[in-house]
Amino acid sequence: MVELKSSNNGVLPKGKKPIYRNQWFFLLLAEIVLAIITGSINPRFFGISNMTNILEQIAVLGILASGMTMLIISGEIDISVGANIGLVSCVIAMMIKNDVSYLWIAVVALGLAAFNSVLVGSSSLIFKAPSFITSLGFLSVFRGTAYAITKGVFQTIYGKFEALGLTRIWNILPLGFLIGILIYFVSHFLLKYTKLGRHFYAVGSNPAAAYLSGISIFRTKLLAFLINGLLVGLASMILLSRVGAAQPTTGSGLELRAIGAVVIGGTPLSGGKGNILGTFFGVLLMGIISNTLNMLRVNPYFQEVVFGIFIVASLAVSAFSAYAGKGIFKKRIG
Repeated sequence: MVELKSSNNGVLPKGKKPIYRNQWFFLLLAEIVLAIITGSINPRFFGISNMTNILEQIAVLGILASGMTMLIISGEIDISVGANIGLVSCVIAMMIKNDVSYLWIAVVALGLAAFNSVLVGSSSLIFKAPSFITSLGFLSVFRGTAYAITKGVFQTIYGKFEALGLTRIWNILPLGFLIGILIYFVSHFLLKYTKLGRHFYAVGSNPAAAYLSGISIFRTKLLAFLINGLLVGLASMILLSRVGAAQPTTGSGLELRAIGAVVIGGTPLSGGKGNILGTFFGVLLMGIISNTLNMLRVNPYFQEVVFGIFIVASLAVSAFSAYAGKGIFKKRIG
């Protein structure tokens, strides 16, 4: 006898899903356990200054991961994000050194990053090539351009443009982290309560069905790239403000950490599913892991190994979730 639990492919409605079946719940448990273990070894872990440091470190990654979440949900990906940050950071650092107005700096940062991201997306859509391949090509284009305009020289801003990245509200909460929280809320609202958000899920889940229902695949995916680019521009400004200097390799590796945080947060690389809450806890887990490794004085080279393992583990979780979902579906309709 066939028993259909709901019209959503045999899956229980999201509103009725028990909290313990959400991936973010297990991430939260993992973070609590990791924090307790680290704190018992080094009590300074629970110090206010260290907590503030963690929030400051995950601000940029969180903003990037929010844009990457929407992009992956729509069925696309952009691995040129790090190179995009490097190019944008170098350009605006050179503008800051020449005392250009901060308003123009913000406009250029957002506009250039958005243009680059749309260039990646439009190339993928027009040539009908996987966005992974086109973004891989543009990674070299962006980084090479950054090297060409800077001649490989560090672009130091000498204490200028510090407010965005170094301001702390009540000397505790970093302004960059609060901006990141705002981005999380806006992204959540966009995905859950707007037509565009529903279109992201639709084209990521089943492009053919979305097209037959009247959704423009090209326009929807291009908007996902545009939003991703705008958030890359914002992240570039915060990163430059906090670090105080830029070079072509600035942001290198952030794209992999953002993808890892998104996937471990419950958004599969196949697209069509996911949420911002899971991404937030994925970013937080990466921040805690990084801080824990530093607190335990793990060799920086081994830290890179750990994050590489984390990326592979996130892909394994994504694959396992996909297989488990298919198994549950067959069980319910069989």
